[in-house]
Amino acid sequence: MDISVVVPLFNEEESLPELTGWIKKVMDENNFSYEIILIDDGSIDDSWNVVEKLQTQNQNIKGIKFRRNYGKSAALYCGFEAAHGEVIITMDADLQDSPDEIPELFRMITEEGYDLVSGWKKKRRDPVLSKNIPSKFYNWTVRRMTGIKLHDMNCGLKAYKKKVIKSIEVYGEMHRYIPVLAKWAGYKNIGEKVVVHSERKYGATKFGMERFIRGPLDLLSVIFISRFVKRPMHFFGILGIGMILLGLASAIVIAVQKIKQLQQGITGNLITDNPYFYIALTAVIIGAQFFLAGFLGELISRSATDRNKYQIDKKTY
Repeated sequence: MDISVVVPLFNEEESLPELTGWIKKVMDENNFSYEIILIDDGSIDDSWNVVEKLQTQNQNIKGIKFRRNYGKSAALYCGFEAAHGEVIITMDADLQDSPDEIPELFRMITEEGYDLVSGWKKKRRDPVLSKNIPSKFYNWTVRRMTGIKLHDMNCGLKAYKKKVIKSIEVYGEMHRYIPVLAKWAGYKNIGEKVVVHSERKYGATKFGMERFIRGPLDLLSVIFISRFVKRPMHFFGILGIGMILLGLASAIVIAVQKIKQLQQGITGNLITDNPYFYIALTAVIIGAQFFLAGFLGELISRSATDRNKYQIDKKTY
């Protein structure tokens, strides 16, 4: 099979017939063998009945229904697990992503050798204050922190080699950082394509203001996990040593000041009257806690069942 199109959806009953018909038209025109995997993320409208009806009209359509709303990452994870195509295309169900982009995305994966190609909505059809400006700041921050030169990290329209989506695990809110997860898994050939972004035709956006809180927290999580999951002591140990050294430096300052006072015949001041005493004490305690956290993390990491699980691309014997 050439292509699997994975489409997470939540309350998109109106757009599904048009979207699947559009995808079918593109696939037939390019003679692609394909499947469309629609993941209903606990919709409370008539979306699932629409999916079942569409399946009777097109045998290439497959459906997965969640009992409740789990989020886009969960939907993508199940869609990736069910996908059989050599190239996997993800897109949103709201018709803002154009299926006409599929042939070029497929070509970039199969002919240019990209592991992952992310869409870039260079001209967005979203509100400027609530989406455009925050999105530009978010993408600039992610580029600086991860080194991945993408203009639109969270674009729903992406293409992947099959081995990429089978090598990563998307959970929580990590769908925003799939390129980061792919890079961590060893797939560094990541490309970008300018794509058409259309205005929403039906319904309203399903993402609220909470994404501005969850996004940065998830970014910190994915960076920490990608760099230190198998060596937590390298993170907590460095912080612990730094805090302990700060405490020792403060203690040295206290000692030097006390010696000078004794030389001058001043004996009344107590060490506890010196603010550096509390800096030293606090820094040593915090440093010891960081060091202990790293030690416990190492124990947990070494006892994990997947501690020696690595992504192996090829073998020769």
